[in-house]
Amino acid sequence: MSCKVVVMGVSGCGKSSVGQQLAQRLGVDFLEGDDLHPAQNVARMAAGVALTDADRQGWLETLAGRLAAAGAQGHGIVVSCSALKRSYRDILRSGAPDLRLIHLHGDYDLLATRMAARADHYMPTSLLDSQFATLEPPGPEENALTLDVAQTPDSIVNTIVARLTNRTS
Repeated sequence: MSCKVVVMGVSGCGKSSVGQQLAQRLGVDFLEGDDLHPAQNVARMAAGVALTDADRQGWLETLAGRLAAAGAQGHGIVVSCSALKRSYRDILRSGAPDLRLIHLHGDYDLLATRMAARADHYMPTSLLDSQFATLEPPGPEENALTLDVAQTPDSIVNTIVARLTNRTS
């Protein structure tokens, strides 16, 4: 399958876990978007400072380039990326006009609990408020599938695969 997919949402929603499982099920590459943040962005977030649009610009352009490269090679790819604003998703779509969005959303308390439980991530729980404040859920014209993260990752991935392969779930 040569689809280009971005698994998006606020921190703690499971973008990486779902994205990795989805890529494996589809037989395509997975790209952890956070791995491409410049060191200064990671340092800002680790210090509890929310990124600005300017901070994100180069990072989003890099991700769009990776999406474009996959498309040019005829390969599918799944990318995890918060993609919180429409303008951010527009940058990503500049690299993949046929981009499919998987918007993982969930209850604030559930996501805060998940974030507090993870020890291997630089994003502090204190930034969850700014993530929710920044989030512009995808509109109906954005080719997005919105799923509640209260479901298990397996259930979420099964639903996504069924939709992407035009099977009923």
